[in-house]
Amino acid sequence: MINMPSTIKISFRALRVNKMRSALTMLGIIIGVGAVIAMLAVGTGASQKISEQIASIGSNLIIVIPGATTAGGVRMGMGTQPTLTMGDAEAIQRECSAVLDVAPDLSGVAQVVYGNQNWSTGVRGSTPSVLNVRDWPLAEGRAFTEQDIKSASKVCLLGQTVIENLFGDIDPIGKIVRIKNVPFTVIGVLDRKGQTPTGQDQDDTIYVPLTTAQKKLFGTTFPGMVRTITVKAKSTEALSDAEKQITELLKQRHRIGPKQENDFTVRNLTQMMQAAEESTKVMTLLLGAIASVSLLVGGIGIMNIMLVSVTERTREIGIRMAVGAKTWDIRLQFIIEAVTLSLIGGIAGIVAGVSGSKVISMIAGWATIVSPLSILLAFSFSGLVGIFFGFYPAYKASLLNPIDALRYE
Repeated sequence: MINMPSTIKISFRALRVNKMRSALTMLGIIIGVGAVIAMLAVGTGASQKISEQIASIGSNLIIVIPGATTAGGVRMGMGTQPTLTMGDAEAIQRECSAVLDVAPDLSGVAQVVYGNQNWSTGVRGSTPSVLNVRDWPLAEGRAFTEQDIKSASKVCLLGQTVIENLFGDIDPIGKIVRIKNVPFTVIGVLDRKGQTPTGQDQDDTIYVPLTTAQKKLFGTTFPGMVRTITVKAKSTEALSDAEKQITELLKQRHRIGPKQENDFTVRNLTQMMQAAEESTKVMTLLLGAIASVSLLVGGIGIMNIMLVSVTERTREIGIRMAVGAKTWDIRLQFIIEAVTLSLIGGIAGIVAGVSGSKVISMIAGWATIVSPLSILLAFSFSGLVGIFFGFYPAYKASLLNPIDALRYE
């Protein structure tokens, strides 16, 4: 029967006698565990940041873009041919069963003035449904109404960046701003959205009624023209059906034949954003896998040191066997030593990894998130490394012949 307390005591005593060797042996495990935790923290932080940016754009979104013009055989690119109208947006809302809401858009860049302050920003003409489509609540004030659309009211909603640059600490509600020298009354303040995954500041914007943008700011090539139509599907599962329904409807409305090229493009923004999120998750796994290599290197270091230890302690092993120690006593002693080194190194590695992730966040400005799962995985893996790489030296020690061991010099 294995005398466990005695074996554990002998193992710990052997580690205490060779403190410097034990510390150097643990160094590989400390670096490995710390690297795994820090790299996973960086990857998880990046993934969450992208998820937040995707959520800020809106969920289940499809955008319809006008087609391309061709001049002298040269195609000018998507969006250069005005082909979309308010009627198209209304038809999509009315006839596409997979669509929840629709927001047509006519946008441009304009200089905005308040008092002695001015700011160049994007001005977007849209309908009241845009706040629902974009999942964009108001911080204060009210949204414009259908009556504002019908009467082309000169009212506007301001993004947070515009407010900071024009008003500072002044409450903007009820104030008059001039957009392209046209006076507009501020009736609402948009909640903060942040950046898109491409780095665009969503808060640097002003929303006005669509008809106001058409008649008083940007003008139109033909009555009811819009630059884009943003569509919110009823669910993620309905996105594919919504795309098909929108495409078929617009083909009919624009009288496009089977062999003719579409004068519009339908894009699924949610799928594009999810692809970016998946790429980040793959990068997180890749970083974790690369960092795990250092754990394996640390395990090999444990095995090397343990083999040296077996050689140095051959006489000790022979004496223990001679006084009655069994094969498993010897084997367990060295396995306990290896696992102890790994686990202590793992604990120190956790401290190093958490501290390292915070340092990376402060110096580089990256978001880092240390998850309990990454700590558990790294710590468990360090214990497995100790068992795996400690087994061979333990097995080798247990097979020594007591007589030969006692004669060993």
